[in-house]
Amino acid sequence: MTVLVDTSAWSALLRRRSPDSRTAPAVSELVSAGSAAIIGPIRQEILTGIRSREQFDALVRILRAFPDLGLAPEDFECAAEFSNLCRASGIQGGPTDFLICAVASRHDIPILTTDEDFSRYAKLLPVRLWPVA
Repeated sequence: MTVLVDTSAWSALLRRRSPDSRTAPAVSELVSAGSAAIIGPIRQEILTGIRSREQFDALVRILRAFPDLGLAPEDFECAAEFSNLCRASGIQGGPTDFLICAVASRHDIPILTTDEDFSRYAKLLPVRLWPVA
């Protein structure tokens, strides 16, 4: 099964000096199984803020092993709709979060994240979260 891995989960494995003991194994398992998916905006978030050119280039090489799930115009429309729905219920979120939800919903795949905001989104939106052991 394909799982859309959010920036927070990739970072737990790739950007921290010592990988997160809960999340990193979950991401590693998905990578080993060929089940980890990414979208361009997540790729951009992972690479943003890297100070060392060597580290940036290393992350680019690692991430190139994962082709992006394609984005469709409908994903952006759905993301806006999801944002409006959540906002009407008092739940705030960023555009990338709602785009992740829209893509996951369209592909009917779960999201692996450590970002607690997604738990709130999942109460209103047709998205599933991948459990972290």
